[in-house]
Amino acid sequence: MGKVVMYSTVSVDGFIADENDHVGPLFDWLSSGDIPLDETGEVKVSQASYDYTRPYWDQIGVTVVGRHVFDMTDGWGGKPPGGIDHVVVVSHRPMPEGWDPETPFHFVDGVEAAMAKAQKLAGDRTVEVAAGDVGGQVLAAGLVDEVAMDVAPVVFGSGKRYFGSVAAQHLLEDPHVVIQGNRVLHLRYRIRR
Repeated sequence: MGKVVMYSTVSVDGFIADENDHVGPLFDWLSSGDIPLDETGEVKVSQASYDYTRPYWDQIGVTVVGRHVFDMTDGWGGKPPGGIDHVVVVSHRPMPEGWDPETPFHFVDGVEAAMAKAQKLAGDRTVEVAAGDVGGQVLAAGLVDEVAMDVAPVVFGSGKRYFGSVAAQHLLEDPHVVIQGNRVLHLRYRIRR
């Protein structure tokens, strides 16, 4: 079974979006370099960010997101982002009316069931869990192995929290990845067990 990584780009003060779900300059780092990060060539990063991000993306088999993210992105048009094989959507509601059930999107009620489905689909590849409310629930359930964050040099002051509404303390190890790119600091922490 692959590892479970909770991930997002985050402001220095811990927010993944403002109160209106706008990300502002959080993703400026994805256009701060001259190395294409994917085959579209639209996303260009520094060499340091490429050397860290591309191998990480290549390890991901499944991404787990909440229904809110799915709805905001219109389900990425039925094609998982970043070349990922499958997306598991945590939702108490069924798939949207008219949604093609043949797309690699799986609607599951509850984080435990979503993680079981994601791990089955991912096999030995990484299960990435989007930070925010669902990520916080997965962390609280003890199902996260690592926390990964791309810290952008911006302070939001308020908004959507990286860890959602997690109220309990969770200890992390010292970061085992610390990489400075252009307009971003890539960090990864293992969960202390």
